[in-house]
Amino acid sequence: MPQPKLFRIIDKAVMDYDMIRDGDSILIGASGGKDSTALVEYFAYRKKQKRENFSFTALHVETEIGGPLNPQLKQLFNTWDVEPVIVPVKVLERLKPDKKMNCWWCSTQRRTELNNYAIEHGFNKIALGHHLDDILETLLMNMLEKGELSTMPPSLKYNKYPVTVIRPLCMATVDTIIEHAKTHKYISATCTCNYQENSGRKKMRAKLQALTNGNPSEKQKMFNALKNVRMEYLAYSTKPGEYK
Repeated sequence: MPQPKLFRIIDKAVMDYDMIRDGDSILIGASGGKDSTALVEYFAYRKKQKRENFSFTALHVETEIGGPLNPQLKQLFNTWDVEPVIVPVKVLERLKPDKKMNCWWCSTQRRTELNNYAIEHGFNKIALGHHLDDILETLLMNMLEKGELSTMPPSLKYNKYPVTVIRPLCMATVDTIIEHAKTHKYISATCTCNYQENSGRKKMRAKLQALTNGNPSEKQKMFNALKNVRMEYLAYSTKPGEYK
């Protein structure tokens, strides 16, 4: 059986950014959505190939908002010889009385649990399901809302913690992942809570669509531009006519 297109794309990202090495212990954030499910399947596939001597664990942070991991999805994981670890978290109880519940807070709490679990159990890497569209939308959001040129890097080593975050889907468009999920009949869970406020990201998604017309090659060129920065042609000086 030929290797799926999505896996070939992930292979390139893993190679270009040196994401998997011998001895790695990798924790995958398994939200239940198509993106993280694709990661779990890929890691299970790569593990069986024995290209590197690494281990991985799929961790699902279960909140009172999102609910438990779909039993059918757990069965799908089991067909890949993956037994997910479930960590229950009371997100609403952590919210301060004067604060409003939102997606950012919830995701921050879940990310904190991933970091804590990784450090406590000796994982040296955390794999997240952010794809190419996520990275470009974040780039546009930071540019247009913060006036800042930054986004989610494919690989990021924390300064304060002995953990590196990797994003193996960084070169895969959301359409490629959707196509893969349909072909492989994923049971994908999507958060539908009443606290969602994703208007900002939805606007950036529309802007990215308008900018590239959904063309994967143009999205890839935008991504490549992040690796081909010509500092001498950027206005990054604090004084007119001078560079830092």
